[in-house]
Amino acid sequence: MGRSGTMVTNLSGELAYNSFRPAPLPPNPPITLDDTSLKLLLQATRHIQELNAVAQYVPDAKLFASLYVRKEALISSQIEGTQCTLDDLLDPDVDRNTDLDVEEAVASVRALWHGLELLETMPLCNRFLRDVHEVLLSSTRGSERNPGEFRRSQNWIGAAGCTLKNARYVPPNLDDMNEALASLERYLNETPEIDALVSAALIHYQFETIHPFLDGNGRIGRMLIQFYLISQGVLASPMLSVSYFLKRNQVEYYDRMSDVRQKGTYEQWVRFFLEALDAAAVDGIATAEALSQVHEENRALLPPPRRAQDATHRVFDHLGAHPIISINRTAEELGLSYNTVANAVKKLMGLGILRETTNAARNRVFAYESYLAVLRPGSELVD
Repeated sequence: MGRSGTMVTNLSGELAYNSFRPAPLPPNPPITLDDTSLKLLLQATRHIQELNAVAQYVPDAKLFASLYVRKEALISSQIEGTQCTLDDLLDPDVDRNTDLDVEEAVASVRALWHGLELLETMPLCNRFLRDVHEVLLSSTRGSERNPGEFRRSQNWIGAAGCTLKNARYVPPNLDDMNEALASLERYLNETPEIDALVSAALIHYQFETIHPFLDGNGRIGRMLIQFYLISQGVLASPMLSVSYFLKRNQVEYYDRMSDVRQKGTYEQWVRFFLEALDAAAVDGIATAEALSQVHEENRALLPPPRRAQDATHRVFDHLGAHPIISINRTAEELGLSYNTVANAVKKLMGLGILRETTNAARNRVFAYESYLAVLRPGSELVD
């Protein structure tokens, strides 16, 4: 067996095909990091620690985290071809949207939140992965592809219309898949002998290589990065959008993993992955600080509250997690009357904080544009 695994011949005659049997983690011989990778490791570690501090001390940290979860889930879905924007995902009527791409992005958000909640009571294990996968696919166009179950048939990756014979990559057959999943589960729960960031790189590669589901492997694999780093106590908050870097470097992302399978070049993959983590942490710090600054600058524009539960201040605070709102939905969520919210929105528009994005007399939508301008970069659709 090679360093990363070996090809296995399945069936015989005209039905014969080759699949990949991955070697268990950690690699043998062990990972060795050159000076460039060690520098990246130290840099990424420092920036993640800074991000943890920002997540702890920035005002309304939970609101920022909730927006980051949505942005990360969205960009991860875009990597798989989902045509949905951040504005689509933040639309107040998103739960009534019938667009399948938007529905798929919403399902990714639900799955990521579900996994973060599961971490409080369940270790990372195969059952954990199946539970998150079930939430990801149950209500979308992948619902017929065995949500919450590992595959029971051979899958493959390649251009549309390709077969097992000419696929770009054929993951492990069922026996090898089950053996690899059991080995990965053990590795997930061992105390890593190497730095947790390097382990995260190996785990993401290994999961994508095993490809245990009929659909959703890429999205689950990228969620696993945050789940693992949080479980190891390295990441304090889900404010790490690794998918932003991976989307911008998508060709290299796939090529680096393919090179590991073909050549055993774990070190080059780890270096690329550390670049992704470092870029994500730097972006997270800058975005959280910019969002906080924008929010506080706008808060300073508000007149002093007339009472403890001033409606204009309550609607403004609501914008931190809901930067696109409708009057009806906001009234429901805050337990206020329609007219009360309408008056608050009118005041916020007069202050230049909100801008109407529709011209309809009913179901009007209002955007917190200065806030969205900080959030949108990286989530735009690429032509």
